[in-house]
Amino acid sequence: MPELPEVETTLRGISPHIEKQIVSKVIIRQAKLRWLIPAELPHLIEQQPLNSLSRRAKYLLLHFTTGTLLLHLGMSGSLRVIPTNTPPAKHDHFDIAFENNKSIRLTDPRRFGAVLWLGTDPASHPLLCKLGPEPLSSDLTASYLYAKSRGKKVSIKQFLMNQNIVTGVGNIYCTEVLHLAGISPVRAAGHISIKRYQTLVTQIKNTLKLAIQQGGTTLRDFVGSDGKPGYFKQELSAYGRSGLPCKQCQKTLSEIKQANRTTVYCSRCQT
Repeated sequence: MPELPEVETTLRGISPHIEKQIVSKVIIRQAKLRWLIPAELPHLIEQQPLNSLSRRAKYLLLHFTTGTLLLHLGMSGSLRVIPTNTPPAKHDHFDIAFENNKSIRLTDPRRFGAVLWLGTDPASHPLLCKLGPEPLSSDLTASYLYAKSRGKKVSIKQFLMNQNIVTGVGNIYCTEVLHLAGISPVRAAGHISIKRYQTLVTQIKNTLKLAIQQGGTTLRDFVGSDGKPGYFKQELSAYGRSGLPCKQCQKTLSEIKQANRTTVYCSRCQT
């Protein structure tokens, strides 16, 4: 699944091409994604300028005077800028064409993505209203995580992946930051000191910033907004390296399952 850096990379890639542009046409080829694409969407945004774009967690938000459109890439989706007359391929389900003869196209082979109209109060929508702070914002602090974790017996990895606690730290980057912070993924969140949370917050911010700079993590199903893959995968220290030596101590990395997600960690470095 594209994670926060991939979504942020997509946002930064498409924004210069479509921001402030007027929508000329909305094309819905397959409305049945995770939820139905609203049939009235062409009426709502055609001939309207796209005022701005933003990201909340792993959601892309396109802001119009008439309301806000939410896009989610799902498990395998990508959003690219293309010339408006580009013929669609099999899994190209949705386009927004602009008057500058450029379009954004949602490609989603598994159809787990989403195109939803949020109206004029997007923050109150059920998908957004309970989200925790953005990991790169000043709202994510060691004190915040420490306070939220008190009394929690859930593992630190599951705690960090709870979107109500902090948004956008998915499986790949959670695995990475715990390894870099030297914290065992199975340790109870409530048993971690504020000093270790300080280290953890630093690693979260540094790792995500680096991934964004390098274009996101290359996954089998993900390409950037320019059609090129990201390049952060070559820097991964734990995720996808089960059975290989730890880059810090050379001990063989272990693999376990947590809430049906794969976790790779070093039993020597992470305590």
